[in-house]
Amino acid sequence: MKQKSVIVILSLLSVASLLHFLNSYGLTYFPSEFLIFCRWTFIASLIWFAFLRKSLTTWILISMVIGAEFGHDLPQIAVNMQIFSKIFLRMIKTIIAPLLFATLVVGIAGHSNLKQVGRMGWKSILYFEIVSTVALFIGLAAINISRAGVGIVLPKVAHLGIEEVKPQSFQDIILHIFPENLAKAIYEGQVLQIVIFSIIFGIAVALVKEKYKVPMVRFAESLAEVMFKFTNLVMFFAPIAVGAAIAYTVGHMGLGILMNLLKLLMTLYVALFVFIITVLLPVALIFRIPIRPFIKAISEPATIAFATTSSESALPRAMENMEAFGVPRKIVAFVLPTGYSFNLDGTTLYLALASIFVAQAAGIHLSFEQQLLMMVTLMLTSKGVAGVPRASLVILLGTAASFGLPVEPIFIILGIDELMDMARTAVNVVGNCLASAVIARWEGELTLAETSKTVVDS
Repeated sequence: MKQKSVIVILSLLSVASLLHFLNSYGLTYFPSEFLIFCRWTFIASLIWFAFLRKSLTTWILISMVIGAEFGHDLPQIAVNMQIFSKIFLRMIKTIIAPLLFATLVVGIAGHSNLKQVGRMGWKSILYFEIVSTVALFIGLAAINISRAGVGIVLPKVAHLGIEEVKPQSFQDIILHIFPENLAKAIYEGQVLQIVIFSIIFGIAVALVKEKYKVPMVRFAESLAEVMFKFTNLVMFFAPIAVGAAIAYTVGHMGLGILMNLLKLLMTLYVALFVFIITVLLPVALIFRIPIRPFIKAISEPATIAFATTSSESALPRAMENMEAFGVPRKIVAFVLPTGYSFNLDGTTLYLALASIFVAQAAGIHLSFEQQLLMMVTLMLTSKGVAGVPRASLVILLGTAASFGLPVEPIFIILGIDELMDMARTAVNVVGNCLASAVIARWEGELTLAETSKTVVDS
């Protein structure tokens, strides 16, 4: 049945594509209603395939197609559908703090191996810095090759309507890591601050007497299991949320936005693909990470991140899938959330690309030394605004101000920022999932026997 359904899907796709091609080039004429019927017939075959496949990942991917078509056909309704994706993101955010707290406390206090915590810390930071630095230079090379900003006509705008960004000092960046109030850190979604509190709390639990430690570890174990089940329940809503997010994007921006600044958009997507092939894939091979099981493990969280443009939305499922993949829970709980602040590969690549694009669009020539200095600046500032809404925009505005670049080109980028955010967020998730597997292998704790198990795919 699955093979027959694939044949039907490909046939319907071919027919719909051919009809649209003939119509668009004036070779023949079909009423728009007929073309819409053809597209929805194709989508109906995808839904049929999803019922046969019985896979959450399949439903999420198909919901993206449904959302794009819905946003294109009914944009007035689609622009009001963002509420569904917001509900999903809110439910996911309620999971993150208790899940991180529970898994880290169990990982540290349950094993009482405090030396390993320090070891994982320096190994993770070393890996994060190397990979994210390479991502910066790939972005720099990509924009210098494509020169997507050259020839751009700047719009005449007085301002962007965005609050002025204050440059962060080194002290601000360091202080941002440590929580002043746990409730405030949870409310603001400061993942790194939650991680720091949980690590110190776990160390404290490991140091107390056995009669005090055992009940707390058991409580944390129970809390972690409950939160993973909670995640599974929330994930049933993911296809609706993903479809709504895509419908909203297409509805309020239109498919025509893809033609505007297509060169910049393609530069980013090609650069991210090159980064995956030339950096992440070799890293996986060097550390002997099984490729096919790893792709299966990350497909669902990466898809969710792509559609919702939120790394947080993918964190609980990424943690669960990487544990099923064979990475111990204590390593997953430490590396993944830490990477959300220090290993944003897609975001750092985008920032390098966007910063040079701003200079090109403004007609400002930057020497290699100036571009290198800009990369060093981005290397530092990109670590300082984790958890800040639209963090990449904050960094981009701050960098432009520091190097005397105009803000008008950033206004142009904002037009397609949502489409760019999809790709860079998905790469962030993939990069952090790989980092957890790399650290597990480095620690000698990646259990290959586990990698043959079926990855969570409700």
